Amino acid sequence: MRCHDAREKLGIQRDGGDLAPSEAQALEEHLKRCSSCRAFEQNLQQINFVLNVSPPRTQPNVSTEQIMLAIQQRKRITQQLEDIHQQQQSRLERLRPIGATCTALGIFTLSSIPLLLLAMAIIQTDLAVKVLYLLNGVIDLFIILAQYIQAEQAMIERNSWLLSATAFAVVVMMGMWLRLMRHPQEA
Repeated sequence: MRCHDAREKLGIQRDGGDLAPSEAQALEEHLKRCSSCRAFEQNLQQINFVLNVSPPRTQPNVSTEQIMLAIQQRKRITQQLEDIHQQQQSRLERLRPIGATCTALGIFTLSSIPLLLLAMAIIQTDLAVKVLYLLNGVIDLFIILAQYIQAEQAMIERNSWLLSATAFAVVVMMGMWLRLMRHPQEA
């Protein structure tokens, strides 16, 4: 074995490679006879010690069968996802007419309420008068409440510190509300 070949084999061993038994024996014989290659080996060991280099880990052998199984599994998963997507699309297609029907019924119901009230007022005049009389009290209550709110708003506007305190209180309450309403995983 030549010195060049011996140093190459030493480099292979340092990098974590395995030598054939015959090559390893030939390298040992060469190192026993050649002092310069022994010195080279010692230099490599010192460099490894100083750099604290460990041989690279070799990856476990992956067979072609394992790769093909992984590809087939990925294809199955992709097909399953496509099937689920198609099922969702078909469900949406079946629900569209139901959704349109429910929306139409809701709009019809909401739009018929004023007509129903008008018919009730024409047919049952006494009942309509009683309802308006009850609503009159509620409307008066809202008017009085609006007047109080307007008076307090004017007082708050005159005192800027009171306005600031009210704004601060509203912001704090909103923050508390947002904190209470967030999803438990975000907490």
